[in-house]
Amino acid sequence: MKILHTADWHLGKRLERFSRIDEQREVLEEICQIANEQHVDAVLIAGDLFDTFNPPTEAVELLYKTLKRLSNNGSRPVIAIAGNHDSPERIDAPDAIARECGIFFAGYPDTDLKSIKLDTGLEILRSEAGFVELKLPSYSYPLRILLTPYANEVRLKTMLSAENNEDELRNLLQKRWQDLANNYCDKEGVNVLMAHLFFMKKGETPPEEPEDEKPILHIGGAQAIYSENIPSQIQYTALGHLHRYQTIDTQPCPVVYSSSPLSYSFSEAGQIKQVAIVDLTPGLPAAIEKIALTKGKALIRKRFEQVDEAVKWLADNPNYLVELTIVSDEYLKSEDRKRLEQAHNGIVTLIPEIKSTENQNENTGRSIDLSQDMETLFIQYFKHRKGQEPNDELLNLFRELKAEGNE
Repeated sequence: MKILHTADWHLGKRLERFSRIDEQREVLEEICQIANEQHVDAVLIAGDLFDTFNPPTEAVELLYKTLKRLSNNGSRPVIAIAGNHDSPERIDAPDAIARECGIFFAGYPDTDLKSIKLDTGLEILRSEAGFVELKLPSYSYPLRILLTPYANEVRLKTMLSAENNEDELRNLLQKRWQDLANNYCDKEGVNVLMAHLFFMKKGETPPEEPEDEKPILHIGGAQAIYSENIPSQIQYTALGHLHRYQTIDTQPCPVVYSSSPLSYSFSEAGQIKQVAIVDLTPGLPAAIEKIALTKGKALIRKRFEQVDEAVKWLADNPNYLVELTIVSDEYLKSEDRKRLEQAHNGIVTLIPEIKSTENQNENTGRSIDLSQDMETLFIQYFKHRKGQEPNDELLNLFRELKAEGNE
C-alpha cells in the first residue's frame, strides 16, 4: 500500500506584498501528478491546509479542487487534519459532501469520522474519536490511522480528560494513542499515526520552528511530544508543522515531517521541498521515497557592496524572490533604489547596511547589522537598553507576538 504524505500547504499565504497563489496552484498540480505517477493508494495531509482562519476565496477553491483530483473520483481516500493555522470549524464544514468523494476531514482531536461505504469500494470500517479504519478498493487488509489535529494544550487536555492541569500532555497523548493501538492496530493491517504537533527525540535539541510560524512549543502551546510516546504498533508517523523535510526518529517507526510544498520565509531559503511516498505492508517496516517538488520560485538572500554588481545579478536572475542587502558607507540613494527595483520585480526586502565609520558607533566600533533576523535584533536592543539578555519567558512571548503580527 502506497501513501503520499504532505503537509503545511498554507494556501493563501503571502510573502510581504507578493501573492503565492499561482505558485501554490502549480505545486499542487505537481503533487497530483506525483500521486498518479506513483499509483498512490491514499493521501495524508498533516495540517495547515490554509494560512489563516479566514482564507481568501481563491485559496478555498484551490484546496477543494486539488482534493477532488487527489481522491481520484472517490477511489483514493484523502485524509486531511487541521493545523495550528486552520480553523477547525472550517476544516470540518464540508464534511458531508466531501465524504461522498472519499475526502475525510478531521478538525478536532476528538473528531469521529463515522462509517461510510462508497460505490468505488472505499469504506470506513470502524471509527471513534481520533481513529479511523479504512478499506481500500484494491486491498484485502485495512488502513488504520490515529488522527491528532492541532489543538492548544488546554483544549487537548480537556479532550483527553486530564484529571488535573499538571498532567503532562505527552503522557496523556501516549495513553490515548496506546489505548487506540491496542484496540485496533494488529499486524493484519497497516497502522499510521498522523498529527500536527511539535515532535522531538527525547534528550536531543528541539528542531527549529519556521520563521514567522505561529509557535506551538512555547507559551500557551502544546508541549513537545517525544517519539518514544508513539505506540510500537505504528509503522509510520506523518507529521505537519515544521517546514523542512526531516526524520525526527526511526524508532519505534519513521517519524517524519514531510515539509511545506514551497519556501514561505527566507529562513527556508535553499531548502528542497518534498513529499514522502511511504510503502507499507502489514507487520513490516515502512519504506520511504522522498520526491522533490520543483515548482514555485526559490527564495534567496543576496548581499552586495556595489549597486552595479547587484543590478547585474538581479537582471541575470529574474525568477527568484530576493532578500537583498546593500552594504555602503552612506544611506541608499533614491536613484540607486530605483535602479535595483527596475532590474528585478521580485525584491521582497531591500536592506541598507551602513558600514562603521570613525565617527559612527564610536563606543561599539561596529554598525547594526540589519540583515540579522528580528529575534537577534530584539535581543541586541534589549541587552543595549537593560544591560542583560531577555529571559526565556520574555523571548517566547516576543516570538508569539511576532508570529501574530506577521499574520
